[in-house]
Amino acid sequence: MALKATVHKVDLAVSDMDRGYYASHALTLARHPSETSERMMVRLLAFALYADEMLAYGRGLSADDEPTLWKKDLTGNIELWIDVGLPDERELRKACGRARQVVLVTYGGRGAGIWWNANEAALARLTNLDIIDLSAESTAAMAKLVDRTMQINVSIQDGQIFIGNAEETVLVEPVTIRRSAENQ
Repeated sequence: MALKATVHKVDLAVSDMDRGYYASHALTLARHPSETSERMMVRLLAFALYADEMLAYGRGLSADDEPTLWKKDLTGNIELWIDVGLPDERELRKACGRARQVVLVTYGGRGAGIWWNANEAALARLTNLDIIDLSAESTAAMAKLVDRTMQINVSIQDGQIFIGNAEETVLVEPVTIRRSAENQ
């Protein structure tokens, strides 16, 4: 018998002073049986970083042709494609051909550095790709916030992110590994 996804309900409050974005979002996150708490929280943080009323989750690990998150315009064109993890560089090239802007959020410490060193040359010509790395310490601390029902607050100011619940707050300081030509 196949294992089913675990459903998490999240009330997410985003205060992004860098973008001037302040809103609450009621989200339902389906956590695939093979997905870690850490990856799920990185997905949630990626949503908070680019929060918008048009931003939506893709089908996740079960769909190769969809990102973790995406934002489409009213005509169906993909404005923003957000992926999480360490994908194959061919998948990123395809995404860059389909979307106006592509963002990859890496995590996992040393593994992300090894992935970047192996793929940097192949990704150099992708002008619409941003890559952000999160430290292993911060993502491990975020994983401790996981519960079936969560009230998460995210505050973003001067590139620093504070994510937490009523009991605990985690400081996340993302490192930009690569900036797209548009964002330089």
